[in-house]
Amino acid sequence: MKKPKAHVAPKKKELVARLVKLLNENPVVGVIDLEGLPAPQLQRIRAQLRDSFTLVMTRKSLFVHAFDAFQEKNPKIAELKQHIRGIPALLFSKENPFKLYRVLKQNKSPAAAKPGQIAPADITIPAGPTPFTPGPVISEFAQLGIKAGVEGGKVAVKEAKVVVKEGEAIKPNVASMLARLGIEPIEIGINVTALLEGSTLYLRNVLDIDEKAFMQTFTAAISEGLNLAVELSYPTRDTVELLLQKAFRGAKEVALEGNIFADAIMEELLARAERAGQVLAREHLKEQSNT
Repeated sequence: MKKPKAHVAPKKKELVARLVKLLNENPVVGVIDLEGLPAPQLQRIRAQLRDSFTLVMTRKSLFVHAFDAFQEKNPKIAELKQHIRGIPALLFSKENPFKLYRVLKQNKSPAAAKPGQIAPADITIPAGPTPFTPGPVISEFAQLGIKAGVEGGKVAVKEAKVVVKEGEAIKPNVASMLARLGIEPIEIGINVTALLEGSTLYLRNVLDIDEKAFMQTFTAAISEGLNLAVELSYPTRDTVELLLQKAFRGAKEVALEGNIFADAIMEELLARAERAGQVLAREHLKEQSNT
């Protein structure tokens, strides 16, 4: 006897169909976590960035059904399933993934950690002075595995310490210490866990680029590459002018060394001859005065 097919509400079918349609229409799909994001801030972000993406919130099971329906067209979509966490939502966009992540990150604001909250990244208590006077707080630091001592009448952390690793729940004593130190490790906003563009899956640690450090590295690489090309006398559009200048300077040095008459060095040859003549004149006058 065949099992009766499970009844699926028409609204759920319509939502799955809508998700599949969005997957077909947008080259970028992202899994995001809205846990800890207040509704007013979510509405503000959606209103400000409505031209950049479409956001859909529903049950995880419906996301999975949509992924399964789209998997034949793009098998890579299956990998997004493992990144659905917290209060999940799907983000659909035509923007470049890195640009999209940067825009979402810029719309975040710092907040204090709450007990039980999942750390979005490693949380570190840095080395340095604290506002605490010597007392029981030193033993509280010790319970957290933090080396602390007294410096200048205040408790100071001796070595930086990761107190919560990414993905771990924040313990009450850790949350309390972070708050007392004024450390706000939680960013309130849309937390991207993964973005898929075609067959390329980008995780948060790849998308989160330090643009200033990247540009410094990029500029240094260009400078080093240019220097190497000039040193190797490798002609390119960017090095040809420098190579011609280098060749010209080398030719001038050879011509000057060999006293070869040429327009480019005539003035320097005459100046050299004049200096030599002046030296001879001084020596001649010196010899006459000695006689």
